[in-house]
Amino acid sequence: MAERFPRYALYAFIVGLPFHNVVMAELFELGVRGLPLDVASAWKEALLAAALAILVWTRRGIPFGFTSIDWLALAFAAFVVLYALIPQEWLGGDASGRGILYGLRHGLTPVAAYVLGRSLHFGRDELRTVGVLILGTAAVVATWGLVDVYAIPLEAWRNSGAPGWYSEQLGLDYGPAVSGLPENFVYNPGDERPLRRLVSTFLSPLATGYLLIVALLVAAAWQRSRWLSALSGLLLVGLLFTYSRTAIAALALGLVVLAYALRNWWPVAAAAVLIATGFFFVKAYPDFGPETTFTPAELEFQRANAEGEQEASGDPTSFDEPSVDSHLDSLREGIDTVVHHPQGFGLGNAGVTAKRTGEEIKAGESTYTELGVEVGLLGMLAFVAWNLLLLRRVLPRAPWLGAALAAVLALGIQTDVVGVHWLAFVLWALAGERA
Repeated sequence: MAERFPRYALYAFIVGLPFHNVVMAELFELGVRGLPLDVASAWKEALLAAALAILVWTRRGIPFGFTSIDWLALAFAAFVVLYALIPQEWLGGDASGRGILYGLRHGLTPVAAYVLGRSLHFGRDELRTVGVLILGTAAVVATWGLVDVYAIPLEAWRNSGAPGWYSEQLGLDYGPAVSGLPENFVYNPGDERPLRRLVSTFLSPLATGYLLIVALLVAAAWQRSRWLSALSGLLLVGLLFTYSRTAIAALALGLVVLAYALRNWWPVAAAAVLIATGFFFVKAYPDFGPETTFTPAELEFQRANAEGEQEASGDPTSFDEPSVDSHLDSLREGIDTVVHHPQGFGLGNAGVTAKRTGEEIKAGESTYTELGVEVGLLGMLAFVAWNLLLLRRVLPRAPWLGAALAAVLALGIQTDVVGVHWLAFVLWALAGERA
């Protein structure tokens, strides 16, 4: 049993992490709050630590020989630990001890998952089991999400434990824009007629979209069959309803990378069809998307927030669209910060970690600018070098996994992919197993 425990841990991450947020929100609503809920929500870290401890114990030390990829992973982890120990005042940061601990967990999780994967040795049947688990989980997530946007009113989510889970438990105060829910729970075309987005069990359209990208690449790489075609259709519809334009673009990139790995042109054609389908879907979504309504308090906030702002484009395919413009501004500001402060500010000064602890967010959204702020330019480059070399190793050995890693690394330009638990625990563990 001990020998197989690390495998079962990985299986638990694949199947369990998509339901983490919705379960925690339900526990919050049932009155489980504070330290007890913190303990419950740490199941994933505890399981990862137990799996690593069992591996070291049963195999009497590190269960693999070091390669150049391993040394780069270790170098990045060393930067994370170093920047946790350097006094913040030396670097110009102002994160609290809690923020440093959050930043330490954020930076080390993909490395720890990678080490777990390096210690596993999957045969063809076990790797196929992993693919089936990913496809099955993604099918449940997509189906649940599609039912949710049409059958469950937004008011039910407003009155659920989700706002409290985010604001009171995690410290992510999203304000009154959607009654404490993340603003991307809906898409606001700017005419006070919000549209639902598929958030599913992740309670996030982005995290849901990223799981669906990986699952679609699994389906694309496997031998085509009738049931896979039907499943791919379901997953694609789910991805489109997340209304994540970057996720659609990342899947297209993943398909191109898959075509290179398979030495086959059909994924390139599929990518072209996807881009065209995604363009027209996004363009037409305001005309057919599932509508909801703002509450009076939300409308008051939306109107006050819009006063005095420069009129933006309502075209979702335009670079002047508010969401796209905001992402580009954030990326530019983050790059500027890293360029002018290449030594970094220390852990806890960027992204969600800084938001949770009430500190100034010196860079947000982009994985790379956040890492540059927290562990310096050299630490960020170590992360990039590790993952590019990892991609080079994984792609010929497991084309769908390499394509998924390429898509996620591209997504990292716009969002914090390391902060998406399913990716940090699952994708880097699987990449480690194939490295």
